[in-house]
Amino acid sequence: MNRFKIILMGSGSLACPLLDGLLASTQDTLLAVVTQPDRMSGRHLQCRPCVVKQHAQSCGVRVFSPEDASEESFVEELSALAPDVIVVASYGQFLKRNLLAAPRLGVINVHPSLLPKYRGASPIQWALANGETTTGVSVLYVTPKMDAGDILAQEAYPIDPDDTFCTLEPKLAALGMELLARVLDNFRNGQTEGRPQDESQVTFARKLTKADACVDWQLPAATIRNRLRGFCPWPGAHTTLPDGLLLKLHAVEVTPAPDVAPPGMVIDVGPAGPVVATGADALRLLSVQPAGKKMMGGGDFLRGYPLTTGARLGLQ
Repeated sequence: MNRFKIILMGSGSLACPLLDGLLASTQDTLLAVVTQPDRMSGRHLQCRPCVVKQHAQSCGVRVFSPEDASEESFVEELSALAPDVIVVASYGQFLKRNLLAAPRLGVINVHPSLLPKYRGASPIQWALANGETTTGVSVLYVTPKMDAGDILAQEAYPIDPDDTFCTLEPKLAALGMELLARVLDNFRNGQTEGRPQDESQVTFARKLTKADACVDWQLPAATIRNRLRGFCPWPGAHTTLPDGLLLKLHAVEVTPAPDVAPPGMVIDVGPAGPVVATGADALRLLSVQPAGKKMMGGGDFLRGYPLTTGARLGLQ
């Protein structure tokens, strides 16, 4: 049976289970890992490697971190390793034709959505934010057009009503490793053809920005909760208190409410936390974090902050 030489390209945490799976494989050899360069991060803006680079180095795997993975000299360096397959997962760069031609059997991507739905940078986040009940993983050929290659394997996965990005991503990563192993076995058996995507069904999952964290109280309560599920831990969700201070939201629950209060108005200050009117129904703030403070329960917040019924959030 053919033993493939593989290069993994990834920078997000979705790639870590693939790294572990490829290292544990008795059928293939992981030649190297390619990640994004170290970036400034954290409160003190220190230069830090991404989680995939740290994990690969701890496992003794050779790591490359080029600014441009499609730069000709780097492609020549990768080609010299004679990879059979390059696997991409949450890498974050467009790959040009010269790199796509480097491996003998092609470049394949493990993408956490049911393509052609949710092409783009943030498929898990937007599936949650849009209230989807099912998502999945697709393994596809990488082409110069984003997430548009032929699909080699695909499987649906149910979204739990309480799933957040932090709980759903590792589930999809595990499924991605299963599908990747299946595709590599298919390659070994000479099955390398995929099926084209239906371009009429394409949707896009744009990259998130800091602006997405600002809660729009005009939206229905269920929509705001779904966005919080998808945007945790980054960019998160926040609003402003009546005095202009920032309040981060960590956990909320939808509460039925009459459509009489304007969105953003506090309609109850019970012991479980404040209840805030939205465009439809209301939200109880179960876990929050005032600026400069630690995360706390909504009731604990009310004991330390004079929030009263009728106050408005999000006006600044």
